[in-house]
Amino acid sequence: MNPQAPVYVRAEDDAWLTMVWYHFYAWRGRRPFWAGLFTLISGFPIAYFPYADLRLGNLSLAMATTGGAGALIIGILLITLGLALWFQQAIRVFAGVASILLALVSLPVSNLGGFGLGFVPALLGGALALAWVPGQRAEEPLADGRQASVDLGKAETMAAGPHGVPGQRDTDMPAYASETTAHADGGRNSAG
Repeated sequence: MNPQAPVYVRAEDDAWLTMVWYHFYAWRGRRPFWAGLFTLISGFPIAYFPYADLRLGNLSLAMATTGGAGALIIGILLITLGLALWFQQAIRVFAGVASILLALVSLPVSNLGGFGLGFVPALLGGALALAWVPGQRAEEPLADGRQASVDLGKAETMAAGPHGVPGQRDTDMPAYASETTAHADGGRNSAG
């Protein structure tokens, strides 16, 4: 997930598959791709297992729960959140929190979160969505090889001390402006 990855310019002898891979690599680097993939994958087992019938010879094992409709809704929401993470990066915090909450709700509703096959990827996808931050573009070097300076605005003008800590103000305060009645008249308080 490198937002500073160079854009690939196709050479004449490159295969079309190479070009497709580089375009996909650049697309993947500008969004929380792995968070969306894990969240998308987690929805399938959560939605599937409450409706599945497993047959072992003449033995039929039905894993239906009373919350079958709830499991279907949770699975569809996780699939939708996974796709939204790919195409709407601005909602990554909401989608991350929602996928973690849906994973936790899937434990009692959907056969322990699809027997863990949906629960674990949903937690991982939600955590990755919360941790992902869009990258900053690198500064282009100037023609003479120097980096362009960044204008810090007000922070740069206020920073007079070391490490950007604002220095002491240059003001002309009269001597009596900081005195209180406790400090006046040799430290004695006066009542009138």
